[in-house]
Amino acid sequence: MGHEHKLAIFQGTLKFKNNVQKIWGVLVFLTIVTAIEVVLGIYKPSFLVETKIIGMKLLNWIFIILTLVKAYYIAWDFMHLRDETKWLRRAIVWTCVFLIIYLITILLVEGDYIYNIYKNGYTSLDF
Repeated sequence: MGHEHKLAIFQGTLKFKNNVQKIWGVLVFLTIVTAIEVVLGIYKPSFLVETKIIGMKLLNWIFIILTLVKAYYIAWDFMHLRDETKWLRRAIVWTCVFLIIYLITILLVEGDYIYNIYKNGYTSLDF
């Protein structure tokens, strides 16, 4: 009897979503984000290509951000992060964010160094 009561309270507090609705929602969201990426990749608006932020084109930043949004949403839905505690979700997400920012920083610094070598033939580093 007590088990049935807990189950009734549990079902009363949570609203379960149909799996078919979840799958369609994921499909629509990922399709929209991917379509935005494809359209931007095909048309390459000049103001996004010519504008640079932190040594990289604004269009590239948009691609990186949209890819991170898709990766987070896939982890949120398919790896069931939505059902985990707040601190576990934060630990996973912030670790990934830190590592991605670190990777982007390294790529920008090394890419700029190699670009200067090809452009000038040499690069002297003054420490």
